[in-house]
Amino acid sequence: MPSPRPHPVSRPGPPKVALLIESSNSYGRELLHSVRDWERAHGPWLIRLTEEGRGAGAPSWLRHWDGDGIIARVESRQFARALRATGLPVIDVSAGLSQLVFPRVSTEATGVARLAATHLLERGLRHFGYCGDRNLVWARRRGRRFAEAVREAGYRCSVLSPGAESVDDLVERIANWLKTLVKPVGILACIDLRGQQVLSACRLAGFSVPSDVAVIGVHNDELVCDLCDPPLSSVITNARRTGFLAAELLDRAMRGEKLPVVFHEIEPLGMAARQSTDLAALNDTKVADAVLFMRQQATAGANIGDVLRAVPMARTALERRFKAVVGTTPHAHMRKLRIERVQQLLVSTNMPIGEIATQTGFEHTEYLSAMFRRECGMSPRQYRERHRPRH
Repeated sequence: MPSPRPHPVSRPGPPKVALLIESSNSYGRELLHSVRDWERAHGPWLIRLTEEGRGAGAPSWLRHWDGDGIIARVESRQFARALRATGLPVIDVSAGLSQLVFPRVSTEATGVARLAATHLLERGLRHFGYCGDRNLVWARRRGRRFAEAVREAGYRCSVLSPGAESVDDLVERIANWLKTLVKPVGILACIDLRGQQVLSACRLAGFSVPSDVAVIGVHNDELVCDLCDPPLSSVITNARRTGFLAAELLDRAMRGEKLPVVFHEIEPLGMAARQSTDLAALNDTKVADAVLFMRQQATAGANIGDVLRAVPMARTALERRFKAVVGTTPHAHMRKLRIERVQQLLVSTNMPIGEIATQTGFEHTEYLSAMFRRECGMSPRQYRERHRPRH
């Protein structure tokens, strides 16, 4: 292990920081944006950023670079060794290694899995699959957590973890796997691009999406998701919080603080529901219509009476059939939709809580706050502080 280089506090000028993060996908770009946000609020830093591809490893200039700290997506032991050889503080923003080498900030796998499983279960699905990547530690971990979430609900999960294959071979392999699964089936793909490949495999195998196969990706890369046919539902991760915390930790390390080598897990923000999971498996047409009405009108202040007027039936019949198909009561489902929208607005906007209440169908801010605390275990203000970068 080389001798540590001087900390920036011991030499003049702003700290020199290398960002070894790929910019080819939305998650990487969000990480870079959030590091820049932190630097603008607390810097200045002299940032070195070069074009990086996923899993590119250490750039040739790093070995002789006269810098002060590094934020990197560390996805191989060889890359980790090269980073350690610099003697500089490093913060890892990937879950690509099975063992911790540096302090790590990355997405919580359990949260991703539970959001995806809940989303699919609420659509009446009872058969599940996970399409991952056997070469990626985080993808394998995500698959295990999804299978656990499905088992806890009383069901089984088939897993396909392909390796390095051509796109055409990969899509054909996924199609053959899909043919072995009982339909309708809900699939979680490890990332949005894998979700796009699953959708291509559905077309190849002749399966309808979402009636035969419902598909969810991860990271909510809006360009990728919208280019899919049909548009891909995706788990919304919190890259902004991840990058901001990584910058904060690196600053502390560069100032001489000895940081524990621990995994700081960042909870995902929620689900972005699109057509790839739109009402899959709800073969009770009355319940399907009720769910669709709730999704469209819950945050506009609709109540169960409005649902019954849109989907005429007895209240007791709706309660019984909804519970049997969706697994929860109509009232609880509508409440969940409203709370999810509140969570998204708390994190993605600076909107006052009173205005959020108005936009999500709550007559009074106090009622929103009380329901939010009951459902989430914290106040809306606390949720915003926990999940947003702190400037």
